[in-house]
Amino acid sequence: MKIYVCIKQVPDTTKVDIDPETMTLKRGGIDSKINPFDLYAIETAVKLKEAHAATVCAISMGPQQSEAAIRESYMLGVDEGVLLSDRNFAGADVLATSYALSQGILSLGMPDMIICGQQTTDGDTAQVGPEIAEFLDIPHVAWVRRIVDSDETGITVEMDMPETVEVVRISYPCLITVEKGVFQPRLPSFKLKMATRERPIRRLTLADLPDSEPLRYGLKGSPTQVIRVFPPQNSSQRETWNDSPEVLSEKLYSRLNELKFL
Repeated sequence: MKIYVCIKQVPDTTKVDIDPETMTLKRGGIDSKINPFDLYAIETAVKLKEAHAATVCAISMGPQQSEAAIRESYMLGVDEGVLLSDRNFAGADVLATSYALSQGILSLGMPDMIICGQQTTDGDTAQVGPEIAEFLDIPHVAWVRRIVDSDETGITVEMDMPETVEVVRISYPCLITVEKGVFQPRLPSFKLKMATRERPIRRLTLADLPDSEPLRYGLKGSPTQVIRVFPPQNSSQRETWNDSPEVLSEKLYSRLNELKFL
């Protein structure tokens, strides 16, 4: 069994700079970490690996510094790592990112399963996983909160819907995105760190992909146009009201209306 887990390196801070021309995050020179939601995807993949004697490959897209995230995934039980890194991939929105990752997967060979985290902390779109599956034309289930069962032909999962929990079985090859409650991520292993410090990370560029048309990737392949990006304003303004519950509730209602929260 072959499992791919898609991971991303995200800023380890809320104070980031924006490129005024591309309106994308400046990722160079800031502390970064594995996207927290991806830790649950890694743990799910490693749990399935232990149950089925599978191999797990971590796939990421980003600059060279993203190799650090793959190195960390090795300490969590991942067997192989692949980094899609090319200047043509820079500035990609969710569609261009999903397409690049799907092409990277095709160049490596279709696995039995692809596992993604629910979303990323720097984008919060929760779209990349399902879009990868659509580009690959394979079945997928999002918002997986529990693995019910898995065997040689498919996997049964619980899917967390807005008002219900559904049990779904899908056949391989397939893709799932997992929530935080699916498993508790393990701590990085120092033993694995030492054992994998010389383990190679495969690099894929645009030329390695089945579709090497530059217009499908990065800013050129991104239909999303960001007009303006700005940090939220910090306000420490406070008011204290003292009155009867009836008067306070009326004042609160009026203020919420005034602020257009209602």
